[in-house]
Amino acid sequence: MATDFKSLPIIDIGPLVEKWDDPKMAQDPGVCEVVQQLDKASLFLYYGHVIEQKGHGIPDSLTKEVKDVTHNFFDLPYEEKLKIKLSASAGYSSHFECRGYQRVGENITKGTPDMHEAIDVRFLLQCYREIQSGRYGALGEGTQSTKLQTTHGEICQPVHRHAIHSGFFLLVFHFYKLLNLFPNFFSLTDLSRKIMRGIALALSGSPDEFEGDITGDAFWVLRIIGYPGLSSTNGHDAPENDIGCGAHTDYGLLTLVNQDEDITALQVRNMSGEWIPAPPIPGTFVCNIGDMLKILSNGLYDSTLHRVINNSSKYRVCIAYFYEPNYDAAVEPLDICIQKTGGISKFGKAVYGEHLVSKVQTNFVY
Repeated sequence: MATDFKSLPIIDIGPLVEKWDDPKMAQDPGVCEVVQQLDKASLFLYYGHVIEQKGHGIPDSLTKEVKDVTHNFFDLPYEEKLKIKLSASAGYSSHFECRGYQRVGENITKGTPDMHEAIDVRFLLQCYREIQSGRYGALGEGTQSTKLQTTHGEICQPVHRHAIHSGFFLLVFHFYKLLNLFPNFFSLTDLSRKIMRGIALALSGSPDEFEGDITGDAFWVLRIIGYPGLSSTNGHDAPENDIGCGAHTDYGLLTLVNQDEDITALQVRNMSGEWIPAPPIPGTFVCNIGDMLKILSNGLYDSTLHRVINNSSKYRVCIAYFYEPNYDAAVEPLDICIQKTGGISKFGKAVYGEHLVSKVQTNFVY
């Protein structure tokens, strides 16, 4: 159940990561303890890193390397970053794809420009699955009416041919390392899947409750975000205020966030309406719950309302990994969650891809 809070809990999910594919994981005492903590902290979660083979399993040295390279990219002259500016057309690379560079103020939250710059990264190995017309009745037609191919080009374009000259190739290479750790292909996707198995148990379901039609071909995005300090230099756009990103919830299931360790800017609103700081803690990922998990849980787990207030004079970097349902998934409350909330479904069915397109069309300036 969602609970009020004054500080954010730290959860070591090592037992869950270790036992995630064990047929008897639900009976394991360590897993049960993690599941209880996940349920208690359902509004906003930290996942602790103990050592390389425990906790979330992603070494601090790699996340630091990624953030260092990210700082270097955003510190490039503005003209260089513009070479991969978000646009309706772009060059092509056979390895990576991205939506393009957004300058400060081009991301919009509830009608107000956000004071950050960003790039989204994906890999061509993962493709959008076209939503078949009529599959869910009128649902999903929002993607058809915008011409799916065009929408795909807007949401996630191939990397521009100038990218290798702008330093972006080096940045994406480091993210490739972050995504492909150890024997696990797409480690952040792998980690998210394991967390979702724990959440499934917390909701009294089977470990694979969210897999198959919901996340069997999960959509994901890496978003590289830079927040200029109030005394911006080095060619950065000077922010108009300290609102790095206005109050919002995320679109999908889970978001894993790794942030600079010397600036506290991320804030989460509790049930009393207070904004609680989410200070960066070395060796952790912050995890927040998205709109689709709120629907699936029939409101048992609420979307995390959060914002970024960067009133520091220093430049801040944040790496956000969004774990989403299948692009063509029809998301509705699970029966087990309806039973736990009085037997009445609180939400109608939503096609994730349609939800994503509607959000992107109102949140981005092209």
